Amino acid sequence: MLAFRSEEHVERWCRNMGLERGGLLRPEQQWRLADAWYANRLAADWQRRTPAEAEALFAELGLEGDFWRLAP
Repeated sequence: MLAFRSEEHVERWCRNMGLERGGLLRPEQQWRLADAWYANRLAADWQRRTPAEAEALFAELGLEGDFWRLAP
């Protein structure tokens, strides 16, 4: 994970590195994702999310597009 000042900074970095832009998270989205993702991780009955469940969480947080798709 890399931190950038702005989307323009991301675009410039990707262009200079010859890479396609991946998914972007604003700090508040990152916090909300971590909070939801690990909320019950220590529970005795914890089970890993399915790809569909993870995609639903991503969509709930506004993380959309090809980068966030896990299921075939």
